[in-house]
Amino acid sequence: MANHAAHAHSDNARYFVPAPSAWPFVLTVALVAIVYGVGGFLEDRAIPVKPMIICGAALAAYIIFAWFRGVALESEGGQYSAQVDRTYRWGMSWFIFSEVMFFGAFFGALFYARELSLPWLGGEGSKVATNVLLWPGFEAAWPSNGPAAVGGKFQTIPAFSVPLLNTIILLSSGVTITIAHHALKEGKRALCIAFMWATVALGCSFLYLQAHEYMEAYRELNLTLGSGIYGSTFFMLTGFHGAHVTLGTLMLTVITLRLMSGHFKPDSHFGFEGVAWYWHFVDVVWLGLFVVVYWL
Repeated sequence: MANHAAHAHSDNARYFVPAPSAWPFVLTVALVAIVYGVGGFLEDRAIPVKPMIICGAALAAYIIFAWFRGVALESEGGQYSAQVDRTYRWGMSWFIFSEVMFFGAFFGALFYARELSLPWLGGEGSKVATNVLLWPGFEAAWPSNGPAAVGGKFQTIPAFSVPLLNTIILLSSGVTITIAHHALKEGKRALCIAFMWATVALGCSFLYLQAHEYMEAYRELNLTLGSGIYGSTFFMLTGFHGAHVTLGTLMLTVITLRLMSGHFKPDSHFGFEGVAWYWHFVDVVWLGLFVVVYWL
C-alpha cells in the first residue's frame, strides 16, 4: 500500500519534457508563406501568390496534424502528469488572452475611426471645419466610405437578417458544447459525441451563412474591402472572426473524432476543455461584433 502511494506521488510530481522538435520552425515558415501570399494577392503583386498560399496551407495543415497527433499519443499514453496539465491550462489561458488583445486592437481601430477621427474630419470642436480645408463636401456620417467617396457608394448588411441568425446559431453552439462537456464528465460518451457533432454542424452553418453574406455584400451591395474605412474595418473584424470560427470548427471535429476513438476520461480531458474555452471565446467576440459592427 505504501509503495503504491509512493508510486502515485512520483507520477504526479514528475514533469514531462518533450524531445527537441523542428515543428515550430517549419510551421512558422508555412505561416509566413500564407501571409505573404495573401498580402501579395490583396496588393496585386507580381508574384505567384496562389501556389504560395496553397503550398503554405498544405504544409501548415500537415504539420499541425502530425504535431497534435504526437501530443494526443503522449497524453493517451499516460506520459503527462498533473503539472503538465496545469501547464497546458496556463498556456491555453494566455493564448486566449492574446486573442482578446488581437480583437481588442481592431475594435479599438473601429472606435477611433468612428468616434474620434470622423468627427474631427467633419470639423467638430474646431472653428474652421476640417473638411473645408482638406476634403470639401466630406460628411462626418457613419458608415463612411472616406474622403472623396473612396470605393463608391455602398449599402450595409441589416443586423436583423443573416447576422441575427448567425448570432442565434453561435449561441446555440455554446449550449450544445456545454451539454456535451457535462455528458463527458458524467461518463455519457454517446450523448457527448452526439452534441459535439451538433456543435460542429452549427459551426459549419455559421460559416456557410457568412460566406453567403460576403458574396451578397460584394455582388449586390458594393460593400468591399475598398469601401473606405467602414469596408476595411468590417471585413477585418468579421473576416478574422470567421477564420477563428473555421479553426474552432476544425478543432471541434478533431476532438469529436478523438471521442469516438475512446480518448478522454470523465476526470481527465483538458484537450476537450481547451477547445470548449476557445469556442466560448469565439461566441463572445461575435456578440461584440453583432452589436458594434452590425447593430449600432
